[in-house]
Amino acid sequence: MTYPTYRWILETINALHPRARVIASTIILCLQAAATTPALADGHSIEDSVIKIYTTQAEPDYFTPWRLLTPRQSSGSGAVIENSRILTNAHVVANASYVQAQKHNDPRRYQARVTFISHEADLALITVDDPEFFADLKALTIGDLPEPLQEVSVYGYPIGGKTLSITKGILSRVEQQVYAHAGTYLLAGQIDAAINPGNSGGPVIVDQQIVGVVMQANAGGRAENLGYFVPPDIVRHVLKDSEDGTLDGFPDLGFRTQALDSPSAKAAYGLDRDENGVLVIKVFEGSPADGILQENDVILKIDDYDIADDGTIQISQDVLTDYKHAIDMHHLHDQIELTFARDGNLIQTSLRAMQSRQGFSLVRGEKFDEVPQYFIYGGIVFVPLNMNLIKRWGNDWGRTAPVSLLQARNEWATPERRELVVALQVLAADVNLGYHDWRNWVVDSVNGENIIDFGHFARKLRENNSENVVFKNKNGYQMVINHEAAVASEDSILSQYRIPAAYSQGLFD
Repeated sequence: MTYPTYRWILETINALHPRARVIASTIILCLQAAATTPALADGHSIEDSVIKIYTTQAEPDYFTPWRLLTPRQSSGSGAVIENSRILTNAHVVANASYVQAQKHNDPRRYQARVTFISHEADLALITVDDPEFFADLKALTIGDLPEPLQEVSVYGYPIGGKTLSITKGILSRVEQQVYAHAGTYLLAGQIDAAINPGNSGGPVIVDQQIVGVVMQANAGGRAENLGYFVPPDIVRHVLKDSEDGTLDGFPDLGFRTQALDSPSAKAAYGLDRDENGVLVIKVFEGSPADGILQENDVILKIDDYDIADDGTIQISQDVLTDYKHAIDMHHLHDQIELTFARDGNLIQTSLRAMQSRQGFSLVRGEKFDEVPQYFIYGGIVFVPLNMNLIKRWGNDWGRTAPVSLLQARNEWATPERRELVVALQVLAADVNLGYHDWRNWVVDSVNGENIIDFGHFARKLRENNSENVVFKNKNGYQMVINHEAAVASEDSILSQYRIPAAYSQGLFD
């Protein structure tokens, strides 16, 4: 309603009889409310398509990996999309033992289940098997990324509220961002709308379409009124990935780079001042890039995107982001075009995306919806080192976790060393006298053989026929356990410490 029209209506109302004036004013207020409630083409309102999700989550305790932490109840938001699915965040339903969905203005809760989940992208799809649930709901469509400074609306159920909340904000930035849930580095949109617990998974709406999924508030509370959402490109990637029901994730070509801002560095690697690109500093053995790229190559272009010296590409007129986004938008088995310089010569090639990014870090990323691995030998609790364990030291794990474990995050995996093994704690018994206070100790070899990964480590212990087992770290410190005593004491140690099994389910499958 325009201002001149509104003014004319007010003048007309003021000229009416007082009783008629009240009635007319009420009608105007109703019309205003209706005008501010977006409606879909068939008359459904967007509010009807926004769902509240209730979850009971039982997370594993990575300090005692045979136990679960106390279950907790939480809630989030979601939006109905095609094929009777609800789009939400992965962290809303991660480690869920029970999920319910509730419609707008409906007190009933319907049992729901997760049908697909991408922890990397912090997205999940859930559904309700009761056909009544979707009978009167309209599926929302996925739109395009808004322009910077464009207004967006955020729908959800923050702070556990019973009623739907709608807030407005401005898209202020689009760039690669660390996703708090799984620590991945993907494209994200930044908005100044209020985002609180419970908003997670709710849709960001422009022109009646989903243009993002609310993901997280600002990192660490260092800024106010900032929140982030998963943009449409990432949403579409996950939806396509879900078509066959198998999670492939985002590809990684198997190389790492650094910025090439220095003119001296450019000259050293055969580039002119006006040539731009990033310097290859690592190529992983067995990766798609192995045998094609070399250290000190300079990557100039990926597909049709020119790479700037700071490692950015231009994905729209007003948006620059990390060149990795060009790779992220591909799926496994896609061909990705590269142009790079080597010794002053330009080379064009094509790499096939065959691996996800999970396999190149020595410390594995955070896992969800999985039983933790462990192996108890001679009363010593051995576990693989991953981010689940490191984050068990609390929100400030970067300062409180053991330094040796944190430092390992900076090491690359190799085919000969894919995973680290940690002696987490010692369950005090006669068999391990002298080591009762040893904990959080990285094991590098068993009886002189270097450890490849946790599965290799566990098999070495199970198949051992030596009198003693010698565990050693890279600094030369040793832990020696008599094998016969370790086997003989296993049942009594498990009984004494009320542990159901000596190793995690599926370890030797």
